[in-house]
Amino acid sequence: MRIASIDVFYLSMPETTTAADGTQDSVLVRVREEGGLDGWGECDASPLVTIAAYSCPTSHGNIQSLTSSLAGESIDGPRDIRRVTASVLRRGLDIEQVHHALSGAEIALWDLLGKQRGEPVWRLLEEGSPGAAGARAHPKLPYGSVLFGDTPAETRARAENLRRRGFRAAKFGWGPMGPDERLDIALVRAAREGLGPDLQLMVDAGVAWGEDDLTAFRRAAAFSEFRPTWLEEPLLPDAVEAYRRLAARRPAVPIAAGEGSNRYRFAEDLILNGGVSFIQIDAGRIGGLDASLQVRRLAEARGIAYVNHTFKSHLSLAAALHVFASVERFRLLEYPAGGSELSEKLVVNPLLPGTDGLVRVPDAPGLGATVNPETVARFVQELEIRYRGKVLYRTPRL
Repeated sequence: MRIASIDVFYLSMPETTTAADGTQDSVLVRVREEGGLDGWGECDASPLVTIAAYSCPTSHGNIQSLTSSLAGESIDGPRDIRRVTASVLRRGLDIEQVHHALSGAEIALWDLLGKQRGEPVWRLLEEGSPGAAGARAHPKLPYGSVLFGDTPAETRARAENLRRRGFRAAKFGWGPMGPDERLDIALVRAAREGLGPDLQLMVDAGVAWGEDDLTAFRRAAAFSEFRPTWLEEPLLPDAVEAYRRLAARRPAVPIAAGEGSNRYRFAEDLILNGGVSFIQIDAGRIGGLDASLQVRRLAEARGIAYVNHTFKSHLSLAAALHVFASVERFRLLEYPAGGSELSEKLVVNPLLPGTDGLVRVPDAPGLGATVNPETVARFVQELEIRYRGKVLYRTPRL
């Protein structure tokens, strides 16, 4: 099948704030083949910057837009998606955000191929790998992912709500954490009190301590009495040497990081040199599903845990789950639990936990997530970009 069109949609809530809430807007990418079948993907990126990567005029051989590089390509199997992806990255070599922007179209290509073949994406990703014939999908334990409240009382209330909703694990992140040790400890204590003694608790520091590994080490010690599964992103995403020093100090709580990886090499550096115990990958940032798969396989080889990073819609959640559905020992699934109306209603069939509290990958063609056109129509932002009298981009029609 040949790619007939690549459409990029800028979706946004009526108002956005500076809160660390990635559900306030979104980049949605639709790839359509000549017969009318389409696939969908989502980026966790700045919509306008991403649209520029898809529509920018050619500057030279190493700056060619993603749309021009994708249009007209033929996709008949997983090998073709990987070939086309490599070509797009080569032609966009000097577009700094090219991997990040490509994530949406790459995910959409896997969705499209799965629909064309009548197979779920996770099977396509495993195709050709050892043991692929006998592979099966395994359920995952969702941890409700929310932000810390501005106060311990707000945090406790959010934790109690997650417990009432049936979550057996929860993560709290960002918010006011960082400069005040007493407040940090109070926030984590409140999360633990609200969840109760038996639920898993994860703490996301939101890069609070930059490259200060000693402070991160001390906070891990202070948090350890609340038994968190991990301390996430205590340091900046690219502070690999500081992560290495932190690991060498043997912190009281395992360290997780990786959501900022916007290409495979970034994640590889954290795994090989940063000493993290959990590698967290966002398929909507790193370049898509295949790049995420490469990280997953490296994590398997190195004996560390792979976890998705998803703080977006259930389209992104479904895409992330396909990457590690076939690996039984990677059991934890980040599950956005406090997002915007845009993120909660972007698909008509969200991934819901079963009666056992576990989430299963859809056994349907493609990603198994159906985009809701009414939600897209409601939140799409009208936009036009002109250059030398020519329209480079105009909000596509649904």
